[in-house]
Amino acid sequence: MSTAGSGRTHYTQQLQDVRDEILMMGSMVSQAIEGAVEALKKRDPQQAREVVAADQVIDAKQYELEERTLTIIATQQPMAGDLRSLAASLFIVGELERMGDYAEGIAKIAIMVSEHPPLKPLIDIPRMAEISVSMLQRSLTAYMELDLEECRKIWHTDDEVDGLYVQVYRELLTYMLQDPGSIERATYYLWCAHNLERIADRVTNVCERTAYVITGDPQTLPGRVDPD
Repeated sequence: MSTAGSGRTHYTQQLQDVRDEILMMGSMVSQAIEGAVEALKKRDPQQAREVVAADQVIDAKQYELEERTLTIIATQQPMAGDLRSLAASLFIVGELERMGDYAEGIAKIAIMVSEHPPLKPLIDIPRMAEISVSMLQRSLTAYMELDLEECRKIWHTDDEVDGLYVQVYRELLTYMLQDPGSIERATYYLWCAHNLERIADRVTNVCERTAYVITGDPQTLPGRVDPD
């Protein structure tokens, strides 16, 4: 194999390695979301603490992937589509890290909630988590496969999460109005629902960036979320 061919093969492998590691980071975030909500539902502070501790691993993975991606950009000087893809990788890694932070936040609330009597059975919040995790996993598959149609479908699924959030908000507000003593506990659950709603919004950002990689048009999917 020529030196140029060998170099191109190495470069292609570097790009694939970054995508594979993003999938791994996405899996870590999915597990964090599921673990945090399960701890909340079961009132299990030990499981919640494990999710909080695991967030450091997610943060470390972010820095590792950012450094690896920037090294590729600096040494390989990618053009056009490859450069958009690498820029998207940096963006997606940042979004995944924020999703991990939201999961950590839910886990911390699960620890606090475990010290209080239960307010109500949890139904809609676990459903929000289930949909959000499915959206996340599908979005990363769409990113790997450059599947524009799947990005559009996931983007619209966010409406379901938004609807559940409104439902949770109204229900918890009713609890607060009927029993002022429930305000603290209801607020905890509302924060959890908010975090899950934001996770789903972050997933739509991943879809928007993937669509941009595919089409080169930043307006392929309309924007949804303001950074926070």
